[in-house]
Order: sequence, then structure tokens, then C-alpha cells
Amino acid sequence: MEINEHFSSKAKQDILLVEQALQGSQKAYTELLDRYRDTIYFMLLKMVKNKNDAEDLTIEAFGKAFKNLEQYTSDFAFSTWLFRIASNNCIDFLRKRKTITVSIDENFEKDEYEYSFNIESSDLNPEENFIKSQNSVQLSEIVKKMKPRYRELIELRYFKEFAYEEIAQHMNLPLGTVKAQLFRARELLYNVLQRTH
Repeated sequence: MEINEHFSSKAKQDILLVEQALQGSQKAYTELLDRYRDTIYFMLLKMVKNKNDAEDLTIEAFGKAFKNLEQYTSDFAFSTWLFRIASNNCIDFLRKRKTITVSIDENFEKDEYEYSFNIESSDLNPEENFIKSQNSVQLSEIVKKMKPRYRELIELRYFKEFAYEEIAQHMNLPLGTVKAQLFRARELLYNVLQRTH
């Protein structure tokens, strides 16, 4: 990857880290995450004005960036590319939030009709099985870098093998919240682990 001589030294280091990450370096992924996690989080917090949403969107942004890392070109600084992914994802989130949201934890009524949602089995899906099968040392290194709430969710699900319902009860959270947050955290983990597999 060609390095633009006008880039700052940090931007040049980012490009080297991206190259190492593409070659499977777990340390490079972790370094990129460490460098930009807080900045991305605070940018998103300004946009959504909600800490939980900002945390979720931060994880999503890194998940998308790491999943599509081979599409990054050094025409722009890595930080510019990452911020664009994060802000576009956030704009999509804000657009969707304007539509009607329905709790998946309970039935709701509209006029004379009642709607309900079936929640899928709490057995591990192929993506979760992949995460569970990975080296636990490698996995715990990534998990340590996550926000405490996500760390606890991942530890309960993959290290202690709690069912969704048990996690919801243990953390005193609605089942839908547990599933949504685990889905986002799992996506990020899966993308990072797949690169190093």
C-alpha cells in the first residue's frame, strides 16, 4: 500500500497497521481499535446523544471497517475512512430510529389486532460456534478491550455459556436488549477472529 508523504506520522503508522492486520496480525487490529475507539465513541455520542447507542454504534463501526478492510485504499488517511463508515452507519441508525420501534419482549396491540414475535432458539448459531471454538486467550485479549457491559455479556455467553434468558436475568436487562447487544458485539468479534484464523 502506497504511503502518501503528506500524511502525518500517525496516519502513516495507521497504514502500516492496516497492512499488518490484512496479513492476520491480531495485535494490529487491537492497536487500530485502541487508537480510535474513544474518538469514534465521542463523535457518535454527539450525534445520537445516548451513551448505550453510541457504544453499540462504535462496535458496529469497527465491525464494518474490519470486515471491509481490504477495500481501504491509502488515498485517504485510515482515520478519514473509519470516521466516514462510523458517521454513515450512524446516519442510517438515526433514519431507522424515526420509524416505529416495537419491543420484541412483549406483545403489542394496534386497533383490534395483537402482534407478537417469536424469538429464535438460544442454541449457538454457526457464527457463535466459530467464536466459541477460537483460542480463549486470543478471544479474552479482544474482549478485554471492550466496554465493561459488552465484556460481561460476552463472558457470560461464551465463557460461562449462559442462555440469553439467564444473561437477561443476571444483568437485569430486557431479553431484547441482551440479544441486540450480543449480536453487535459478536459481529465485531467474529470479523476480528476470522481475519486471524
